[in-house]
Amino acid sequence: MKSYTTYTIVEEHQGLTVEVYLKQVLNYSGRKIQKLTRQKGIVLNKKTVFLQKKVKTGDILRVLTLDDLSYGVEPEPGPIELLYEDGYLIVLNKPSGLLVHPAGQTSRGTLSNYLAHYYQQQGAIYTVRPIHRLDRETSGCVVFAKDSNTQTLLDDFLKEGSLKRTYQAVVNGIVDPPVGTINAPIGPHPTKPNRRAVNQRGDEAITHYKTLQSFSGASLLELTLATGRTHQIRVHLSYLEHPIIGDRMYGKGSALISGQALHAFSLHFPHPVEQREIAVKAPFPTDFLRVLEHYSG
Repeated sequence: MKSYTTYTIVEEHQGLTVEVYLKQVLNYSGRKIQKLTRQKGIVLNKKTVFLQKKVKTGDILRVLTLDDLSYGVEPEPGPIELLYEDGYLIVLNKPSGLLVHPAGQTSRGTLSNYLAHYYQQQGAIYTVRPIHRLDRETSGCVVFAKDSNTQTLLDDFLKEGSLKRTYQAVVNGIVDPPVGTINAPIGPHPTKPNRRAVNQRGDEAITHYKTLQSFSGASLLELTLATGRTHQIRVHLSYLEHPIIGDRMYGKGSALISGQALHAFSLHFPHPVEQREIAVKAPFPTDFLRVLEHYSG
């Protein structure tokens, strides 16, 4: 059975041709549009349409979802914790110590390999498409798109800020002021190539934080990102002189936790196709809770 993604034309796009709408609004490549045309996969108001047809406010455009031919990674049995799933996307709770996707010399043993195996067990082929990444030692919510259309829309949500990510972290010391914004550019570390640092010639980086609880010698923070630089939260909190507990790269390790006490706690975003909001929360891992118990006790 063929699957379609449905779009309702809004007033600001009235007068665009179908081809321009597909390219400029939905970010379809010319090659993909050609493939859709060959398969009669572009339907306007229930009729197959020519690319030069102009759209009007309220028109209903349906676009064929092209089948994936591979997972993009090697399926591998492994545990996954499912937080949300529908026909367009899936959200997983990544454990600390696991890469989101193969990188460098690592081609197996990642969350993406395990997700590909999950798809395989369901009898489905979806290319594994992570919309964002978490550091290896950071736990929590990661969203994956099941098709290229959904990936494009979620990528746009991420860029424009409507895909909202909230983190929680336990940091050293009492943060003063308890609520604030860290606005400090981040670039390459001057001497350590695998690290990042606050660097006035770096890229703009903005992190908002709020203290949820203060303990003896530590604080539980809620953090949101206005930008998405590599290691941003970790670099900014170290720059603030409140490094995350257990962060060996930007602070120091802790016997209480195997990685750093940083957790991607929640995601909130509009569904890319259906007219509703999605809100997902990831439960804290055991060692994160152990850090909280240690400092609150």
